[in-house]
Amino acid sequence: MNEKTFEYLLRLADDRLILGHRLSELCAHAPILEEDIALANIGLDCIGQAKFLYEVAAELEGKNRTPDDIVYFREAIAYKNLLLVEQPNGDFAQTIVRQFLYDSFGILLFDKLQNSSFVPLAGIAQKAVKEIRYHYRHSSQWLLRLGDGTEESHQRTQEALNNLWKFTDEIFLSDETENLLTEEGIAVRSSSLKEEWLKIVTELITKATLSIPESGVKVYKGGREGKHSEHLGHLLAEMQIVARSYPEIQW
Repeated sequence: MNEKTFEYLLRLADDRLILGHRLSELCAHAPILEEDIALANIGLDCIGQAKFLYEVAAELEGKNRTPDDIVYFREAIAYKNLLLVEQPNGDFAQTIVRQFLYDSFGILLFDKLQNSSFVPLAGIAQKAVKEIRYHYRHSSQWLLRLGDGTEESHQRTQEALNNLWKFTDEIFLSDETENLLTEEGIAVRSSSLKEEWLKIVTELITKATLSIPESGVKVYKGGREGKHSEHLGHLLAEMQIVARSYPEIQW
């Protein structure tokens, strides 16, 4: 069971790390100064949550790896994050829609993980859910402003929603690892959160005068198995270059 718990912790951590790194790319590039600071802080929250999860995962693995080893010396195929979080920032609407779609899931997931029977994970979730509530409040407020704003902001936000919606089915695909850990009280079955998530996002998207895209026949998935888009490879190349260039340096 330790191996499956390690895998689950890795999934949670990779989601938070990759999303946090994407937000860090916007430092000094957000549309206004206040938003530059806000996105940087949210990115730091995500990376901080990932760090705690990697620490617990590394200890559970028992191979004397540190969080830095896990992050900087894994190839893309070993990363287990959702495809949604690795999608490029694009314009501001794309960034906000990506964040909103994930925050709406994250707030439900980490709220339930507070009751995990795996005490270290429950402790991380208790802290993280407070931060994710702020993240959700931030992204949902911006979704309303952009969707119900100018003609151009509405159009761009709808386009972002149309582009990213196809990655949302993967969020709720529960596999053997997740099912077994849920039975043990350690994890949360993602599929059980879909109905509540859809209710939350539908209500806000409608309020923002936007439309829920029609679900396609194809399900974009594979992130949990290490099958990623080309975007993750570019992201990791940038994120890992210093550590890989100077592997012996102690920070």
